[in-house]
Amino acid sequence: MDVNPEQRLLPEYVTPTYRMAVEQFEAVAERLSLDPNLRERLVVPRRALIVAVPVRMDDGHVQVFNGYRVHHDNTLGPSKGGLRFHPDVNLGEVSALAMWMTWKCALMGLPFGGAKGGVRCDPVRMSRNEIQKMTRRYTSEIAPFIGPEVDIPAPDIGTNAQTMAWMMDTYSHLKGHAVPGVVTGKPTLIGGSAGRVEATGRGVVYCIMEALRYLKRPHGGLRVAIQGFGNVGANVARFLHEEGFRVIAVSDVHGGTYNANGLDIPALARHVAAPEIVGTFKGGEPIGNDALLTLPCDLLIPAALSGQITEENARRISCAILAEAANGPTTPAADRILRERGIFIIPDVLANAGGVVVSYFEWVQDLQHFFWKEQEIYEKLRQIMGEAFMAVLSLSLSEAIEMRTAALMLAIRKISDAKLARGLFP
Repeated sequence: MDVNPEQRLLPEYVTPTYRMAVEQFEAVAERLSLDPNLRERLVVPRRALIVAVPVRMDDGHVQVFNGYRVHHDNTLGPSKGGLRFHPDVNLGEVSALAMWMTWKCALMGLPFGGAKGGVRCDPVRMSRNEIQKMTRRYTSEIAPFIGPEVDIPAPDIGTNAQTMAWMMDTYSHLKGHAVPGVVTGKPTLIGGSAGRVEATGRGVVYCIMEALRYLKRPHGGLRVAIQGFGNVGANVARFLHEEGFRVIAVSDVHGGTYNANGLDIPALARHVAAPEIVGTFKGGEPIGNDALLTLPCDLLIPAALSGQITEENARRISCAILAEAANGPTTPAADRILRERGIFIIPDVLANAGGVVVSYFEWVQDLQHFFWKEQEIYEKLRQIMGEAFMAVLSLSLSEAIEMRTAALMLAIRKISDAKLARGLFP
């Protein structure tokens, strides 16, 4: 394009994560020969909201947190995306995540656009009372911009079903009646869906199984390294362990544990629930996060934060398959190196889409006040993930392109066609 995308943006947008998302988009837009007017519209969020979130802390002083909610696109339907509580949350990161959510929803065939939100805080250092106050005040500040037909938040890093329950309750009080469809990832007691908590992890595993079938590799005993042992990483580890994979290394933010013969994942889960950090687990040897990423293994699963696999460590990555359970874990420069080395990548917009798929199921169930059994959820999830994987693989093979480019091409083409059909108002 003649204009640098960064020239259109406030400086607050332009972070490494946002640059990565834009670079991915621009490369695919060029390959698709996308209409310049559509490129202009899709490179920036449709709406970005920054709010002050004042909270009276337990010691009596008032602390003001920065809160964000970004709607990247709503061409196919209401915006959809997670809410994270983390010290590194900023406008650029949230905007990048919202863009990836747009592509993810389109790729999965969901009637959603992409959104994301967050509050810059450290929930580990906050009491339950402080987190609840912050959640409720944040919800009240963004209330005009969310709703079952507008934007539906969900859990992400640092948030969980309880966070969503507080959001749903706050929004419902503002509306004067219960509105379960305003968020997904809630407790089942108040309209949540069976299978939602483990949906992202299941989706990752479904994609891994499809990849192994394509590559004609039996999965028994395959060595797995997983960076991140939060909701997604822990569930992926559990499911793969149950399927006979050998999970040799797992880590959290403090570090990891390694056992070449395979970790006892149920015992590790009990250890973390105690609560203890992963690195003190007696069934393995301590290992750092950086070292975990370069361990010789068959399957590497980054399930933590973005930007973990970079130009600096990509040549030392020693796996056959990279399944991106996190959002944006691989930089574009690292992507090119991994592609040259022949590593099979299951990209984030495909691999970790299980969460938003089951969030869609939850939203539908809330709207119709009719709920499905857990096994129905898993069957529908497996079908959608399998169909999306095969669509991406088919395009990848026919065009001789890597899986990430194929996934983004399918998603961006769908959004661009929809925008052309709807036109430009006024």
